Amino acid sequence: MDATRYFLAIWGLLLIAGCAGGPQTAAQPMGNPLFVRAQNEEQAWETTVDVVHDYLFEIERESRIDGVIETKFKTGAGILEPWHRDSADGYSRWESTLQSIRRKAYISVTPAQGGYFISVEAFKEIEDVAGAANFAGGATFQDHTPLQRDLDLVVGQSSPSGWIPRGRDAPLERAMLLSIQNAFQR
Repeated sequence: MDATRYFLAIWGLLLIAGCAGGPQTAAQPMGNPLFVRAQNEEQAWETTVDVVHDYLFEIERESRIDGVIETKFKTGAGILEPWHRDSADGYSRWESTLQSIRRKAYISVTPAQGGYFISVEAFKEIEDVAGAANFAGGATFQDHTPLQRDLDLVVGQSSPSGWIPRGRDAPLERAMLLSIQNAFQR
């Protein structure tokens, strides 16, 4: 009887605490490209580069004349790497934990009347492994086939792995645009 009351009391407190938070406000839909007001080109560019560095992307190519920032591929952050922000939502983080994923971002800064348009395109790729390098079935002998001895032993994968494009990573694009927007509002 006491255990039931204790359980119901805890459950009731959790319910009340959840309701006390109030309704969550929906995030305003933000466009891609995002319009930001900046004092000059230097401020727009440096603020955007700072946000790219906040996401721990290494910049592969940066051209102020063209207004383009291209990052190197970055291995996707898993559950045990919360300080890496490239896995923007829970699904992406679990996916990066269970599957080899890499991401790359293209950011463009375009001058406009009264400010700048900043667009972010993030692309995601998953690793294509030709076959599992180590699997349990490879170490067993089958009894219905004769034993074959292979004296040319190959350890590991026989061919290099490739990458399969998965398209654009919308959650990462939204997160980076939101960070850019917040950086310009400071």
